Amino acid sequence: MIICIGAGPGDIGYLPRRSAELLANADVVAGFNAVIDVVRPLIPATAEIVQMGYRDQVAQLDIVAAMHHAGKRCVVVFMGDIHFSGFQYLERVERACGHPVETMPGITSAQVLASRAKVCFDETSFITFHRRGDLTPFKRHLVHVLQDQRNAIVIPCPWDEARSFMPWHIAAYLLENGIDPELKTEVWENLTRNEAEWHGTLAECAEHRCSDMSIMLIRCKTPMASQIEPPPGVSA
Repeated sequence: MIICIGAGPGDIGYLPRRSAELLANADVVAGFNAVIDVVRPLIPATAEIVQMGYRDQVAQLDIVAAMHHAGKRCVVVFMGDIHFSGFQYLERVERACGHPVETMPGITSAQVLASRAKVCFDETSFITFHRRGDLTPFKRHLVHVLQDQRNAIVIPCPWDEARSFMPWHIAAYLLENGIDPELKTEVWENLTRNEAEWHGTLAECAEHRCSDMSIMLIRCKTPMASQIEPPPGVSA
């Protein structure tokens, strides 16, 4: 057995019960160093831990795949939810194994942000720049989302100065592409841990600096009207 699970946004209290059970019964637990640190209290003493970073992930996943094929129960842990910003890593896991693998969803920082900021995903688009490769199509998509009068929840790209696309870069890019500088914008850091929040306009965000552990909300100018019936005594 091999299964990929989402570990949640950083606080182990947000880990789904089913994922905790899978960890408790694992022979092998693998993942990036920071993610392993989140779930370490739930890893049994008998389990082998395979940690990795960006540079050695391919070689380490080959080791995990070999143990999987040898009959070990392997759990590969992702931060947040696999289906929000982990698909490239999932592809690496499946490439190492040689077949599709089962996945177990988790709570994401995007979901926590939606809860904190009281926005609905029906009226909001999620875009992540936390990925390898060309970011241009995703940048254009973000512009179109805001032009379509939708909220946007955005995960920045923090890897290095050469290609990072942090909230201040994102705001500057949007301003250059004609997006309203007065759109209400929020930057949240370390959600579910040592939280910090910043509120301002898109123009002000271009001057705001924050840590790598950040997520961004850009609110549409005119919120979508409620579709429920008016309260008693109020005409529609």
